[in-house]
Amino acid sequence: MGARVRIEKNAPGQLLVNDDPRKIFNGDGSFDLLKKALVKTSVETEIEERLVRQAHEKRRGRRNLYPNKSAFAQAPQSYARTPRGRQDASSRELSVSDPGRFPGVHEKILSMYARGMSAREIQSHLFELYGIDFSQDTIAMAMGAVPGMIAEWQARPLEAAYPLVFFDSLRVKIREEGFVRSKVVCIALGIQTDGAKDILGLWIENAEDAGFWPRAMNELRSRGVRDVLIAVVDGLKGIPEAINALFPRTVVQAGIVHLIRHSLDFPNWAERKILAGALQTIYEARDAGAAEAALDAFAAGPWGEKYPAIAQNWRRNWAQVVPFFALPEAVRRIIYARKTIEALNEKLRRAARARSHFSSDEAALFLVLRSAAGESKMPPREWSEARIQLAVLFDERFVPA
Repeated sequence: MGARVRIEKNAPGQLLVNDDPRKIFNGDGSFDLLKKALVKTSVETEIEERLVRQAHEKRRGRRNLYPNKSAFAQAPQSYARTPRGRQDASSRELSVSDPGRFPGVHEKILSMYARGMSAREIQSHLFELYGIDFSQDTIAMAMGAVPGMIAEWQARPLEAAYPLVFFDSLRVKIREEGFVRSKVVCIALGIQTDGAKDILGLWIENAEDAGFWPRAMNELRSRGVRDVLIAVVDGLKGIPEAINALFPRTVVQAGIVHLIRHSLDFPNWAERKILAGALQTIYEARDAGAAEAALDAFAAGPWGEKYPAIAQNWRRNWAQVVPFFALPEAVRRIIYARKTIEALNEKLRRAARARSHFSSDEAALFLVLRSAAGESKMPPREWSEARIQLAVLFDERFVPA
């Protein structure tokens, strides 16, 4: 244990002579400058001592090329890596051999990586935060744990039955082999019988391929899923057939939000709110017959005449829309609100807009996992009522948690 250093009584006052006391702990304040000076002095002293020791060891015929030795014992621990031979101290890279020992650095590296930043960008940003040039090997070491974390998460066992599972996809741009490619992030998000939300599966594909979904369903089944009461899909090619092949009793329901969003692509911004109100009469109808009559009225009305493609799209998907009207009201509200999966999609879109693309597949997946970990596990507001209605509708297939 080193000897305790005596600090003169007037030393703090000397630090504040030319500094505002309210700004002393800011990024450019005296405290930060003092900390950097202490780190620099400690490392330079250690470098000189190490060079003397290496010269002594060389005379004795021993070689110790890259010893790592703590510059100072108490946190945060900085390390100096000294290459062979004497070089200018200013050219030596100050790095942290274990980012976990530097408070908050490991978490910051993972957070920046999840947002699509490259290793060089992370290195630059950490230098701005701490005034220390973290080596790229150090940053790569922190990021190297991500694939294992993702693989472990993707292989975890699932519940045997889920009342509701939302299947969705979202296009993002991801860097691969030096090129930025457009890929599809496919998500399966389930609601358990107690209302808790859980991302069941997360996959990245080069395109929306109908052959992908049978593989995804097989993966869910191999991880323990035996029954899905209602599957909500959003115009995904080949997914109704893939679901019914492995889960024949599942009700496959077209996502109402997907149909509404497609419909709102046609009018201009000023017309959208009025058109959305006209569409509301269709999906809020009391039963399938009333909904079909509302769709016919919409098609014959001014909006249907101005934008005939809207009614045509609803009719193309009507076979998957009809089951919606046989569901209880509370369940219908959960399906067309879709707040849970939309929140995840929006985080992906926001990150993609901010960075223009993700640095890798793992970065995109890791962002979703981190977002899911920070999400509230509270059930949807309508769940207590929907749970009762689902238990009556599906009888013994609804297994309480």
